[in-house]
Amino acid sequence: MTDLTGKTALVTGSSSGLGAHFATVLADAGAHVIIAARREAALESLAADIRATGGSVETARLDVLDKASITALEARLTNLDMLINNAGVVREAPALDQTEDDWDAVVDTNLKGVFLMAQAAARAFKAHGRGGEIINIASILGLRQAGMVLPYAVSKAGVIQMTKVLALEWARFNIRVNAIAPGYIATDINGDFWDSDAGKAMLKRIPQRRLGQITDLDAPLLMLAAGASSYMTGSVLTVDGGHLTSSL
Repeated sequence: MTDLTGKTALVTGSSSGLGAHFATVLADAGAHVIIAARREAALESLAADIRATGGSVETARLDVLDKASITALEARLTNLDMLINNAGVVREAPALDQTEDDWDAVVDTNLKGVFLMAQAAARAFKAHGRGGEIINIASILGLRQAGMVLPYAVSKAGVIQMTKVLALEWARFNIRVNAIAPGYIATDINGDFWDSDAGKAMLKRIPQRRLGQITDLDAPLLMLAAGASSYMTGSVLTVDGGHLTSSL
């Protein structure tokens, strides 16, 4: 089992979904976790759950598009060892119907916000001199095409390229930058779609013929968070049941 005792991890967008799960996994592995998002009540509920199982956690209100919010959090990162850059949004609509507001909301959050948080973490890593790990949460939609999600797909493609460029620039500071690109993952909010005819047809495109479970992301997360992956940087780990390898 991965032991992250003595490590401090910041997870953005951790009030629900993947971020909340990642925070719990890291806390269970022994890390002290800083959970950060805009919804403070949800953060406090998650923190209570983590503490109830013996985990170490603190909360921080964070808006990744608010420089003052980032600066306030950065002052608390003096002992940071890893950033899970997870905060993100999606707006679904045909490209002709996507508004400028849709574009700005998605691309700014998913790309600019990831960059600003990576900068903040890198400054903390340089300041304490130990280096650190940045794990960006991308998507297979940044590697292949799908309709209805143009701003999201573009933003995740940008995250993948950013991961590689930052890995190149920051390797000299002992900062590793990698990404996880999930495929379609079963969640509480998408179950109705996968039960529909359209959802069942999409499942047939996945070689493993199943949706990913949120726990399928645990091993890649823990591997990248641990010292065993110390020679990995600029890598993008796809977790998609072989979806990217499906035939045209």
